[in-house]
Amino acid sequence: MTNTHDFDTGALRLLDEVAMSGSFTAAAELLGYTQSAVSRRVAALERAAGGPLFERLARGVRLTPAGLALHRHAVAVLDRLDRAGEELAAIHRGSGGTLRVGAFATANVDLVPGALSRFAAARPEVELRLVEGLTGRLMERLGAGALDVAVISDYPAGLPAEAGHLVRLREDRLLVALPAAHRLAGEERVRLRDLAGETWIEAAPRGQPTLLAAACAAAGFTPRGGLRVAEWTGKFGFVAAGLGVTLVPELAARAVPAGVVLRPLHGTAPARTVYAALPQVRLPAALELVRLLGEWQTCTTVSPT
Repeated sequence: MTNTHDFDTGALRLLDEVAMSGSFTAAAELLGYTQSAVSRRVAALERAAGGPLFERLARGVRLTPAGLALHRHAVAVLDRLDRAGEELAAIHRGSGGTLRVGAFATANVDLVPGALSRFAAARPEVELRLVEGLTGRLMERLGAGALDVAVISDYPAGLPAEAGHLVRLREDRLLVALPAAHRLAGEERVRLRDLAGETWIEAAPRGQPTLLAAACAAAGFTPRGGLRVAEWTGKFGFVAAGLGVTLVPELAARAVPAGVVLRPLHGTAPARTVYAALPQVRLPAALELVRLLGEWQTCTTVSPT
């Protein structure tokens, strides 16, 4: 009766070496076994196989039909194991495998693509996968083992209680987005209180705390609400059409279309902090990407008039 559970890796490698050399003695020398150890292992392998695997000749041995069948499978198994070993070694070196990255939408305008471009050029053997989502959802996926690194921010609800290992990447200050024909579009910096009478394009549902509301309150006024658009980048179209003004993060600067200018604010601008979150077991490739994220310089924050 065949018992394939006894076909361990060492036995299969011995089978392969004997098959290739045609000699128990040669196989023993190649594998560092004694002659008696080879004899015992071959006997055990033949018992597990349910019958003879080698035909003993006057000089050496050759495979029986059963030995030929088992050797064919052994070669395939050993090849898969060798490739698995190579892949694991590449993952541990950071030069192979798959890197699963998560990021919030605005980070995917410039910060993440810029860092991933440099990463892919330096480590082309690493397969990249990207998931976009809000910070809370990304942290859930990271905790579940579905991501290797997540780019998150503390806006609008702060960081999750179980945030894992965090690497601070940068402050992402807010800029004011104005129609190109706006009376303040030519200013180098804009005072928020000078926009007190403007209609504001907002993102959050009414009543939800926002950086815009906090900044305007500090400037002494309540922003007059207008249209509500969920995504930061989506608000640009409404500003370009002259329907209002808005605050947008510096990370979104590259997405500014024609007809919109960005201006820094006077004083301390409202900002959020951007982090890279990592799981407890951190891949070398993930650590390298975090390093590149920390070095990446986003495009200029001031649009031409």
